[in-house]
Parts: sequence; C-alpha cells; structure tokens
Amino acid sequence: MTQGLANLRDKIAKKEFLLGIIGLGYVGLPLSLAFARKNISVIGFDLDPEKITSIHSGKSYIKHIPSEELAGFVKQGSLRGTTDFSRRSEPDVLVLCLPTPLTRNREPDMQYIEKTAQSIAEKLRPGQLVILESTTYPGTTVELLQPILETSGLKGGVDFGLAYSPEREDPGNRQFTTAVIPKVVGGIDAESTRLASDFYRTAIQTVVEVSSTQAAEMSKLLENIFRSVNIAMVNELKILCHRMGIDLWEVIRASSTKPFGFMPFYPGPGLGGHCIPIDPFYLTSKAREYDFPTKFIELAGEVNTAMPYYVIQRVAEALNRRKKSINGSKILLLGLAYKKDVDDSRESPSFKLLELLQKKGAEVIYNDPHIPTIPRVRKYSISMDSTELTPETLATVDCVLLATDHTAYDYRFILEHADLIVDTRNAFAGLQGAAEKVVQA
Repeated sequence: MTQGLANLRDKIAKKEFLLGIIGLGYVGLPLSLAFARKNISVIGFDLDPEKITSIHSGKSYIKHIPSEELAGFVKQGSLRGTTDFSRRSEPDVLVLCLPTPLTRNREPDMQYIEKTAQSIAEKLRPGQLVILESTTYPGTTVELLQPILETSGLKGGVDFGLAYSPEREDPGNRQFTTAVIPKVVGGIDAESTRLASDFYRTAIQTVVEVSSTQAAEMSKLLENIFRSVNIAMVNELKILCHRMGIDLWEVIRASSTKPFGFMPFYPGPGLGGHCIPIDPFYLTSKAREYDFPTKFIELAGEVNTAMPYYVIQRVAEALNRRKKSINGSKILLLGLAYKKDVDDSRESPSFKLLELLQKKGAEVIYNDPHIPTIPRVRKYSISMDSTELTPETLATVDCVLLATDHTAYDYRFILEHADLIVDTRNAFAGLQGAAEKVVQA
C-alpha cells in the first residue's frame, strides 16, 4: 500500500476525511445527510444548478427529506453543493451516485458513468478512494470504471482505492433509512474493500463485505430480479384470477397465513421506480456475452411490461358495459408516483397508462397529492397539473383509474362521488357500494 492510501486510512479512522458525492438525487442526497449527521464534511456535485441552489437555500427537493435538517447542515458548513467539477480532486473519498438507464433497445446506457469517470481521471490524485453505487451489470467497476480512471497514470489498488457498493434506498420508508440499511461492499482488492468498509462504517450501522466488485454488483441485481420475478408471477395470476372469478387479493391473504415458505407480493398496473423495471435488463445484456439466455428473467420483464396494456383493456371493458368507449371519455388518473406516499415518478407505469389512454382518444386528467405538476422524465414530456379532487371533478369524469394508492386518498369519498372506478391496487375492497361501481384491474 502506498503512502497516499495509508494516509487515507488514518483520515478515515479519525473521521477527518472530506467526502465528495457525485449525483444529488434520491440516492446521493440521503447519503450526504447520513454522513453529515456524523460530523463528516460533505461536498455534493451535481450538474443541475437548481438542486445546488435549493441546497444552499436549505430547501429540500425530495419530499421525505426535511428542509429543516438540510438547512441545518448547510448552515453549519458540513454540507455544501457545487456544479464545479474542477473541485473533484478535493475530496478524499468520491462516491458516484449516477443514473444508469436503458437505451431504446433496452441495453445498458453507461454514458453517465463513463463521462464522470473520464472527468475524475483528469484530476485523480494518489490517496483517493472511488466508490460506485449505481446499479449496473457485474464487471462494470473493473471492466469499465477502473481502466478509465487508470488513464490518469495511477494504478487502482496501489495509488487509489476502488470499490463498488450498491445503493439500497427505499424512498419514503421511515423504518429503513440510509444509516440502518446494511451496506454491501466489494473492492478491486483486499485493501480497497477494507478502505471502503471503514469509510461506510463511519455512518452506516452494518457493513457486509464480499469478495469482489462483481459479487457486490450481482447482489444488487439479485435483490431486484427477485422482486421483478415474483411481481410478474402475481401479475400473471391476477389476469388468470379475473377470468376465473377469483379474488387474488383474498388468495394472497390466505397464503400469507403460512408461517414459512411464503412471502407475499402484490399485483399492480406495472413496475415503477429506478430499479426493478431496469435492473434485470442489465444482467440479461451481460449474460449474452457468455452465450447464456436468461429466459426466466426476460419473461418476467415481458409480463410486467405488458401490465399497463392489460389495465387499459379493463378500462375499455368497464366503459363498454356503460355503453361508452375510451375514445371521447374523460378519465381521471389517480396517482402519478411509482409507489404510494412518495413524490418519485421515475419509470412510473402511470406515464404509460396516460399515454395509452390519450392515444385511444380519451381526455385524461390526473391527481397526485405528492406531484402537483408532471415533471419531465426520460421517456415522456407531458405538460399537465394535478387536478383538485372535488365532488364536481369526480362526478364529471366517465372513469376514475386508480394507479397509485396514496394514503392521502379518501376512498369512501371517491367511491361516493365517482360513477365508475377501475382499481389496480384493491384499495376499494370491502367498502359498501364498491361492487356496483368498482372494477378490478
């Protein structure tokens, strides 16, 4: 180990290091606060000047992060934000929290990691530790990131440390916050693993070391593929149960009474969020290099991707029974976020539902108490504001389509004033009068 890495080890042990986090979104900002709470100085990098302005103003742009806490750390100087990437040599530890989307052909889009790595390489100095947290395919750290960083003339594991640690954020989950979720860590060598583990232990309660960056990368994919496959299974069963006249939600409740060997998963209108709709395709793409078809994973992806189309089919059937068609109907979409009680709309199936309804000639309005205006996202650019949920609004639409079951919704109120409801979340089950107005989807 070089003197630079030895010095870094001492800084980490004394909690006297400067942390740099690149990417201040739903992963980077909570991680910044986790370390700031431990009196670690943090400098956050982001290309979006609006985020930096919000941070300096002490205003949180992520709903589950209190502005008061953010403002406190900014005021005391433990958290700073900047768009000036020329300062990337200042931090002792650099954590990359970057997006890893898919291309139109569902191939990994690595441009954000590549460009950031090239930028870091220009200023990389001996004694720095670089950690990638972005979800990606096994091999990214050593096959893509390390060679780019080594264009600096420095050698990974000798002059600088390099590790991978998958993010495990669950926006809006108050029980499992950043500091209490166990952190999986794998370095390119034993020293990098040790440095990264010691670094995370300054703010994270539990660190789980694995033998390599590839194992750490695969662990993240396994977690999300596990969920994708099981959600696909219950989504497929939902369609079958609709045809058979069986209440799948009742079946899940009954199966959940088994104290072993069963874990409940629930159907919905499709997959959303930054992980589950995307991550499985990272592995299927990598598997092709080894002439290995991941049929099971790809089938789950196909089932989940098809769910919005099935929901629209159920809307059409429900309207048809009222002697109406989607074309010309006014439809209220309830919920734009990808899951309940968050303001995160990334990869939300609601966008696909909205698009399909509009293509079929419907007039679509939406309501989401957490998302007052539709943000611009990767695939869609829709200009629309949330409609107030009033008796008049509910009475004047031909159909209410519930996509996200926010706690803020008063389902009795909605049921009372709406004429027709298509429910993808079983939110209206058990309410008096639901049988006459509610269609499951």
